[in-house]
Amino acid sequence: MEILYEDKDILAINKPAGLVVHADGRTKEESVSSWLVEHYPEAKEVGEKLGEIEKPGIVHRIDRETSGILLLAKTKKGYECLKKQFQNREIEKIYHVFLYGKLKEDHGTINLPIGKSASDFRKRSAERGAKGEMREAVTYYQVLKRGEEWTFVEAKPKTGRTHQIRVHFKALHHPVVGDKLYAKGKASLLGFDRLALHAREITFSDTKDKKHNISAPYPEDFKQALTEIWIVI
Repeated sequence: MEILYEDKDILAINKPAGLVVHADGRTKEESVSSWLVEHYPEAKEVGEKLGEIEKPGIVHRIDRETSGILLLAKTKKGYECLKKQFQNREIEKIYHVFLYGKLKEDHGTINLPIGKSASDFRKRSAERGAKGEMREAVTYYQVLKRGEEWTFVEAKPKTGRTHQIRVHFKALHHPVVGDKLYAKGKASLLGFDRLALHAREITFSDTKDKKHNISAPYPEDFKQALTEIWIVI
């Protein structure tokens, strides 16, 4: 695990794609949470349960197939510090993502509430027909480069809903490249065999109220794709 930042209470890692953040309670597999406890045993009692599921050190999450920055709490003090910032929406997150198609606007704000999909319990929806509680969701975006079949975008979610970036761009008819759930049946592009989504940057304050801005290097598949579209990294 690549460690990007560490102090007495907080850790920032560059999570590889394919690794789940915490166990689901049904299957046993390696997770970020189990890695944390193995290397930082003092973190075992840090955090809150999700029902019967233990998730030591986890304050927020990114999807299994998403790579990039994840903040972890090593101590209860670190957990409460980060939890408060997430609740108050004081933590700034930046994602880099490849989308299918040519997104028309150079920049914009997606302000679409998100509910549950009526067709698939695994999915969320920001489109007509969504069911259940519709929760506020806001994503800002800036186009970095366009091709004939794809658009490379920087996305800044103001809120932190499940699958938010994936759901919002699906609602604009430009789902994330390689998304097997929201772009089922679409051929992948630029060599990706997973979700083309990377948590690139995060800004947060530590327990002493000092602000930090941390960025996560691109994994190999992103590097290859960016080289292919002539972006110097």
